[in-house]
Amino acid sequence: MLQQTTVMAVIPYFQAFLGQWPDVCALAAADREDVLRAWAGLGYYARARNLHACAGVICKDFGGVFPPEEKMLLKLPGIGPYTAAAISAIAFDRPANVVDGNIERIVARLAALERPLPKAKPELKEIAGRIAPQLRPGDYAQGLMDIGATICRPQSPSCDICPLKDHCAAYGRGEPADFPRREAKQRRPARCGRVYWLQTECGHVLLRRRPDNGLLGGMSEFPGSEWSEKGVKNHSCAPLAADWEQIAGRVRHVFTHFTLE
Repeated sequence: MLQQTTVMAVIPYFQAFLGQWPDVCALAAADREDVLRAWAGLGYYARARNLHACAGVICKDFGGVFPPEEKMLLKLPGIGPYTAAAISAIAFDRPANVVDGNIERIVARLAALERPLPKAKPELKEIAGRIAPQLRPGDYAQGLMDIGATICRPQSPSCDICPLKDHCAAYGRGEPADFPRREAKQRRPARCGRVYWLQTECGHVLLRRRPDNGLLGGMSEFPGSEWSEKGVKNHSCAPLAADWEQIAGRVRHVFTHFTLE
């Protein structure tokens, strides 16, 4: 839940999840639609689908117990290199190179690395691996995460109270907020689409479910067209033949890599 979401936003969801599904096998036995409903509001729904799928694998293949090894964790649904390293270090106290966005920022400032993100990611991971300790790896990883979240912030870092300032090259240069360097942002393209509102006499509205893979995977949507920079010229994408009436106005939404109208 904490991937892409703040602690304060997660706490009530986490507590509700544990109340409804107190262990991994209870979650595995749950209906996926119930899990998605309980997740509503957290966003990034692929996390919920992967969480449910992962619970199923843990109960079926591992007797309800997570494996401690990173290489085994990486085989589980929804677990990538960062999450596998974090679980191994924090849950099992195994030495691991845990690197999230906060830790990337800290390392970039410690080294005053000039190479911009995202090209600098492999180098930042390599530097982080060199300084990661063998002792108390879970405490170390969580300590860096907390420093990144509360002290070594992207803007206006609180360097005066940072326990790492004496080792920080960016602080020594007097420009910590200038790191990590970033490539110039490219123009965000604009895409257009059309959606159809079809309502029964008793007020039910037609929805369909998006494929599990891809953007907004597994979520419900109004039927409509593909999203294209060229827009939509006709009603070939309509869910059925009808005398469709255009509704005035547009809805605009901004995704990470494009805007949609």
